[in-house]
This record gives sequence, structure tokens and C-alpha cells, in this order.
Amino acid sequence: MPTIHSFAPIAGIHAKILILGSMPGEASLAENQYYAHPRNVFWPIMAPLLQIQVNTSYEEKIIALKSSPIALWDVLKSCSRTGSLDSMIDTETQIINNFAAFFSLHREITHVFFNGGKAETCFRRNVILDKDSGAITLSRLPSTSPANARLSFDARYRIWHQMIKLALEAHAPAAG
Repeated sequence: MPTIHSFAPIAGIHAKILILGSMPGEASLAENQYYAHPRNVFWPIMAPLLQIQVNTSYEEKIIALKSSPIALWDVLKSCSRTGSLDSMIDTETQIINNFAAFFSLHREITHVFFNGGKAETCFRRNVILDKDSGAITLSRLPSTSPANARLSFDARYRIWHQMIKLALEAHAPAAG
């Protein structure tokens, strides 16, 4: 099984939310872009939140993310896997990204959303949040992967938008 490596995080200085995948799939690795598979619905879900068009260039998507309160990364730094499915990741080869360093740079993050179950499982089993990380809420969102046929696009869109908007509202200044 080949060893594969994830990408660097995409995070602006005002990040309040971190969205975590597990490990980029083959299409993403080939394109060197997060969520490059044409049937992955991550960008169609995120585009309205980032106030961009779905078909905008990847560079523009990165700029929009960095200027938003939303950061993007993967739980795994590297692993061995054949194909793109999370179920094919050899758990014995998993190396976790350095979250202590990430959270020390991005102290305003209060919500971590997992893009699917594998990301959540890997994070919860391998990452210890220290006291300096503050209170960080951890929540799983339905996977945007084309392998997730359980929920319709509309259902995933609705859930993602509700959860992210609630997290952002938690940061909004109180009216008064």
C-alpha cells in the first residue's frame, strides 16, 4: 500500500471554525487540491457560505477560505491507503497532524466540524486538547464524499449550513 500525505491547512488569521477531513482522496491528491473529486459536494455546500461561485478557481476558493472565519485541514498527516475510501486506510500507518501547534496559532477556534465519521474517530482517538485550547466544541457533519449515498445533497446542505451558522452566531457580538 502506498504512503500518502495530506495538504497544509488553509486558515486565515480570524479562523473560528475548523473543518476536518480524514485524508484527501486520489482525485484530490492528483490535483493537489482539497475536495477535487467532481462528485464530492464540499465546494457546492461551502460556496454560498464563502460567498463564491461553485465553479470559481481553486485559488479563489483558497482566498475566500482564508478571508472567512472557516479553516480547512485533515486529521491525518500521512497514512497508507489503496484507493480513496477511508475504510481502506491502514490504521497502523496513520500519523496525525500537529493540532497542538495549529490550535496555538489559531486560538479563536471554538468549533471543529468533522467531514464524516473517519475524521471524527481519528481525531477523538488521537488528539488530546490541552487546557490552552479553551473550550472547543466537536461535531460531526455528514460526509461530502460521493461514497455517502445515505443522505441527499439537500439534506447535507441543510445540516452543514445550520451547524456552521450556529457556530458563527456564537461569535457574533450581542445586540444591545
